[in-house]
Amino acid sequence: MTENSIPTATRDRRGLALIVLCLGVLMIVLDTTIVNVALPSIKTDLKFSDTSLAWVVNAYMLTFGGFLLLGGRLGDLYGHRRLFLIGIALFTVASLACGLSTTQGFLLAARAVQGLAGAVVTSVALSLIMDLFTEPAERAKAMGVYGFVCAGGGSLGAMLGGLLTDTLSWHWIFLVNLPIGIAVIALSLRLLPALHSQAQSRHLDVFGAITVTAALMLAVYAIVNGNEAGWVSSRTLGQLAVAAALLATFLVIETRVRVPLMPLRLFQLRNVAVANVVGVLWAAAMFAWFFLSALYLQLVLGYKPLQVGLAFLPANLIMAVFSLGISAKLVMRFGIRRPLAVGLLLATCGLLLFARAPVDGHFIADVLPGMVLLGLGAGIAFNPVLLAAMSDVAPSESGLASGVVNTSFMMGGALGLAVLASLAALHTENLLAAGNEPLGALNSGYQAAFLVGACFAGLGAALGALLLRTKTMESAVPA
Repeated sequence: MTENSIPTATRDRRGLALIVLCLGVLMIVLDTTIVNVALPSIKTDLKFSDTSLAWVVNAYMLTFGGFLLLGGRLGDLYGHRRLFLIGIALFTVASLACGLSTTQGFLLAARAVQGLAGAVVTSVALSLIMDLFTEPAERAKAMGVYGFVCAGGGSLGAMLGGLLTDTLSWHWIFLVNLPIGIAVIALSLRLLPALHSQAQSRHLDVFGAITVTAALMLAVYAIVNGNEAGWVSSRTLGQLAVAAALLATFLVIETRVRVPLMPLRLFQLRNVAVANVVGVLWAAAMFAWFFLSALYLQLVLGYKPLQVGLAFLPANLIMAVFSLGISAKLVMRFGIRRPLAVGLLLATCGLLLFARAPVDGHFIADVLPGMVLLGLGAGIAFNPVLLAAMSDVAPSESGLASGVVNTSFMMGGALGLAVLASLAALHTENLLAAGNEPLGALNSGYQAAFLVGACFAGLGAALGALLLRTKTMESAVPA
């Protein structure tokens, strides 16, 4: 794909096309975190248990992560714009279903469909950006905007979720997607190029997508229910064993299928492998932070949903400033390694501050410093992680590489959330059994989870600093 192959009218409107793409991606990103603030309301209204409540988040993340690669492959075969439009339409319909849900099962099923549609949109949106912006400097700026949407959208989701839940009801955190989805479809038809597929094979690795998604869903199910069923019970160990067998089956499929969903040869490339491991660790820490900090603010400090949303505003604004401009400039000057490591180190410090947040915490002293550091960390590191994952691959495989790292983000987030939420619950239960005061026990559980999350982020920072190859911006951005 070259700039000359894009119609002149489209080249002249690439800025508008980028805005439309980012608006569609923003709608997807929001739904990874917008529910967090509304979880207590959803729990009360639909009578979820503490354990099953995590599935409102994980049902979305697992189908999202499981079908990112398949969505990217479909885009390569049938056209990126066509799949983008299909994904946005399906996501909008699923959002309507979520907003109208009155039972647990219906909400979780609709969330799973949202995740599938979100996977399609995300996997082809980045490829469309790569198609539209071919010059390294222009692509860096476009990636900065994309990084802003992805990094800042999570915090914006928390704020918007609090506002809608407080002023209307939790149903509106989903219904707000309807006008956005309709607008994105209408604008995409006018602004996005309809380029023909150049795929040499029309083979689809459906079994690969099914086995990897089933493996991760079963693993998360076992982790989420481990406290209740017992961590060494035959049920939990059996589920984990089946999940491991399914994952092994997936790896075998990928070595034998004609056009694999996840070409394992990519992981022979050093930066691709390191970036994906870092992505898993970072997402495990960040998704759990969104989930647990929202619960800490509501259940420990007694914040209302709107107050929780406003508490995330500093992080949201900092991510916006860094992701939109400063992150790209840092990568242009220092390459991908140092900004990535510094960003994750700042996020680590932010999580450590949350790990000491007390029962009687105050916003200025105990919440704001951690929010600021996590905002800085996410804003600085997101763009370098994406670029690191694509820096060693050929231009023709940049979309595939971006799909792999996005899959790592979502799967790391789902597994990390399951592990840290279960850890928090287990620690709280043990303290309650020992006779500790309930609110203190709940807070200690959150502190333990934040501490482990800080270890995840710190390990990601160390791996990025030690193992990533130093890249200049021009070589880091696929041409």
